[in-house]
Amino acid sequence: MKKIILAKDIQRNLEEERSFLGRTDIITFTSSSNEQILKLHRSEKADLIVAELDSPGMSGEILCSLIRNDKELSNVSIIIICSDSASHHERCLTCVANAFISKPVNNAALLQEMHQLLHIAPRRSCRVPVGIKLDGTSRKMPFTAHAENFSASGMLLLTSAKLSEGDTISCTFSLPGFGQVTAGADIVRMLEKGTKKETNLYGVKFIELSDEAASAIEAFLKKASPSI
Repeated sequence: MKKIILAKDIQRNLEEERSFLGRTDIITFTSSSNEQILKLHRSEKADLIVAELDSPGMSGEILCSLIRNDKELSNVSIIIICSDSASHHERCLTCVANAFISKPVNNAALLQEMHQLLHIAPRRSCRVPVGIKLDGTSRKMPFTAHAENFSASGMLLLTSAKLSEGDTISCTFSLPGFGQVTAGADIVRMLEKGTKKETNLYGVKFIELSDEAASAIEAFLKKASPSI
C-alpha cells in the first residue's frame, strides 16, 4: 500500500485525470497547508508528498528541512510545486526535494513523476529542477520546450513539437547561475500526452556535451542537492 499526501489545489487539478491514483493500493490524503502536510506525514508516514512552495504558515523550504532532518520522517519522496519565476526557481534549489515542477502544472508530467518516485527508493538527490525553458532544433526545424525532468544524463521535455523516438535534437538552455548550455540529445521515450493541453512529453538522453556544459550541469545539480 502506497500513501500520498497532496496539497489540496493539486489534488483538485488531478481529480478529472484517469490515473494510477484511483488504484486500490493507493491511499491519498489532501492538505490545505504545509503545516498540515507535516502533521499528516508524522501520523501516516507517507511514501510521497506533493506540496506547494508557498503555503499559509509554512514555506516549502521549511517543510523540506523539517522532514529531511528527522530520521523518522526523511524516508519519503517530495515534489515541490512553485510559480514559474526566477526567484521561486532559486528558492526551490534550496529544498532537498526529489522533484520541482512549475505552474501551470502539466498533469501528465506531474503524474509521470509521481509514478516514478513511488516505484523507486526515496532519495535526497535532486534530479528535477523547475521547468527550464529551452530552444531546440529537430531535422533543421526549430521548436521550444520546457525541461520538466532534468538530470546529468537527460531530460523530460514538455513541448508542442511533434518529435519521434530515435530523433536526434540540438537544444540550448540556461541554468540559473551557471550560464547557457548547448547539448545534442536523442529522443528515447514518448510519453502519454496531457488530456487538456496540446503538449507532448519526451524522454531525452544527452549524447553530445562539451566539457564546459557537463561541468555546468554537474555544478547546477550540486547546488540543487548538496548530497550529490
